[in-house]
Amino acid sequence: MIKIEHLVKNYGSNCAVDDISFEVESGEIVGFLGPNGAGKSTTMNILTGYLSSTSGKASIAGIDILRDPIGAKKLIGYLPEQPPLYLDMTVEEYLKFIFDLKGCRLDRKAHLAEVCETVKIKDVYHKVIRTLSKGYRQRVGIAQALIGKPKVIIFDEPTVGLDPKQIIEIRNLIRGLGKDHTVILSTHILQEVQAVCDRIIIINKGKIVANEKTENISHMVDNNRRFNVKIAGPQKEILAMLKGMTGIAYAEALAERDGDAYTYMIESDFGVDIRKKLFYQLAERNWPLIGMEALGMNLEDIFITVVDKSEEYRTAGNLQNRIKRRTRGQDKSALEREVGASLYEEAQRQRSESSLSAASDEDDE
Repeated sequence: MIKIEHLVKNYGSNCAVDDISFEVESGEIVGFLGPNGAGKSTTMNILTGYLSSTSGKASIAGIDILRDPIGAKKLIGYLPEQPPLYLDMTVEEYLKFIFDLKGCRLDRKAHLAEVCETVKIKDVYHKVIRTLSKGYRQRVGIAQALIGKPKVIIFDEPTVGLDPKQIIEIRNLIRGLGKDHTVILSTHILQEVQAVCDRIIIINKGKIVANEKTENISHMVDNNRRFNVKIAGPQKEILAMLKGMTGIAYAEALAERDGDAYTYMIESDFGVDIRKKLFYQLAERNWPLIGMEALGMNLEDIFITVVDKSEEYRTAGNLQNRIKRRTRGQDKSALEREVGASLYEEAQRQRSESSLSAASDEDDE
């Protein structure tokens, strides 16, 4: 449905988008993730026809956005970071205006009623937009993007400035839109795209540094290699046992204490389920196991690792210091580094294959 091929955008000597290529299948929800200034909004603006590219190609359902912008835009619904609302209009007036502006040939009353039902704004339909909360304004912005039943919906930072309840509501709404639309969600919040998207693309300094299905990343994140365990007994002896135990890659004592019980963070070797063995080892020494909590992988550290690797900043001092700050001094980043490096290397492989394919096509011509 969406195809971007070797897209480049230069602003003078600054390269905002640097030879990126990716595709989005029909009905897929893709999260476009990256730090501020990574090139997300520039890519979205090219894809929606607001900007021209320096080189490369962007197409919607086979229609080149530069060669036939009107034809391509008919297939796109777009919500920019700042919703394009006329605050002195009522919601009804605004949506009717957008309907006429888009030249829709659907039954206006029935279509607008359907859109309002979808985004849950029927109760504010006759209110002036200026009087609405941030969450309702965002919903009105989504409503204007849905008018005309576009095949592709593009959201640029749709939850910025919303409270936690509103964020959950907008995420659920976007997830529901994936049933009938192809969706690109541009954001810098990894948890957001993990919650609603089928695939995650990470961009940094204008380059794609990761492109992977969400379920694969979630499988990496939802691991059982890291635990917090609460054990009653002498702390120094227990910690020494944990550090020397086969199958445990890392162990440390945390500051948490409950009577004579201390909490320890342990990380097992890859492919090792340490739980039963740990239980028996503790039982032999009469050290009661009070509790065990499986810990997920740190999503922020995965993101930092991918971005830092793309910038070739993965020196021991730079990356380790940054990760330690985010994990309160605990050396818990081994798994995140593994996953981040894997995602980056896969993106580089895809980029190399795309370049080879483009060179082959040129040779054929």
